[in-house]
Amino acid sequence: MVEREQHAGAVLTVDLTAIRDNYRLLRQRAGSAACGAAVKADAYGLGATPVAKALAAEGCRHFFVAHLDEGIDLRPHLPPSADIFVLHGPLPHTELDFIEHRLIPVLNSTAQIAGWRHTARVLNQRLPAIVQIDTGMSRLGLSPSELDAGLLDPEFLRGIELRFVMSHLGGAERQDDPMNARQLAAFNAARERLPRVGASFANSSGIFLGSPFHFDLVRPGGALYGIAPVAGAANPMKPVVRLQARIIQTRTIAAGDGVGYGFSYRASAPRRIATVAVGYADGWLRSLSNRGCALIDGVRVPMVGKVSMDTCALDVSDISPGRVQPGAFADLICAAQPVDAVAALAETIGYEILTSLGRRYHREYLGSGAATEGHAEQATELNV
Repeated sequence: MVEREQHAGAVLTVDLTAIRDNYRLLRQRAGSAACGAAVKADAYGLGATPVAKALAAEGCRHFFVAHLDEGIDLRPHLPPSADIFVLHGPLPHTELDFIEHRLIPVLNSTAQIAGWRHTARVLNQRLPAIVQIDTGMSRLGLSPSELDAGLLDPEFLRGIELRFVMSHLGGAERQDDPMNARQLAAFNAARERLPRVGASFANSSGIFLGSPFHFDLVRPGGALYGIAPVAGAANPMKPVVRLQARIIQTRTIAAGDGVGYGFSYRASAPRRIATVAVGYADGWLRSLSNRGCALIDGVRVPMVGKVSMDTCALDVSDISPGRVQPGAFADLICAAQPVDAVAALAETIGYEILTSLGRRYHREYLGSGAATEGHAEQATELNV
């Protein structure tokens, strides 16, 4: 029987050992603060179950997801001592689902606080939660006026076991952005008016702003998965992802011949073109048309023509014909072309590249903790 990997048009390899190494580096940089992990969006597209299990094995006990269903799916795969926080908080009438699955909401509005407070009163027990304060992003969290109004109500937080007060930095990757200091001042001012509990402020980039931003719990996400945390600086994180696309067919085209939809590329001389089995349905963004590239045996080859749904084309004229036969691999993401480099070519950010990765790849997880329960892709645990 042919191995499942040989069926796949592309292979996505996730290095769990590198994720654990990145977690240790971030935990060290966080000093005395506890180090959590954002595993929302299926661990940024890499597989929440195997990633979270690997991080739990490394000692992580604070996990952040965005949606209730993400928390429900993850709960059976983590030890009872691990807390799962749901960043979007409870939608109306979902409070009991949080309790049933031992999930902790981040309360972002007075309505969410009121719903959680009501549930605590009905159940006659204190219920754990995080309260989020908006310090400038105008996204989620209590606005200054909502906080003012809430604190005038003696019932405001009754029945709520406040674990942390949190906020979110909007531009911490730019270390000289004056908004960092403004947000920190706003967060400290809000904390002075709230019960004395732990605080959480720093995301991946915030960790590198230094100890004033660390408080009691940091919440890295992208840096765990190899994304550079500080704009313009060398990336201290280990690369985590390798994406290899299989060559389906190679052909020689003449000068003037076009490639792909719209014939947006036309050869200026005879060229050899390899079609590979990755397209925008696999998360290889259409914005990489005529500007992306791949590596074959360490040699960079340009992407030519439009990225289509299932394929894209490479100019492999400079590669030995024997190395571009059907079934051979071209590296789209690798140590020599990490996710941030791909993002720059696509004029986006590494977060979008990772979270766009599709469901059709054969996935391999390197290192310990490579559990794959409930995953649509075939995954294998390789000891390296």
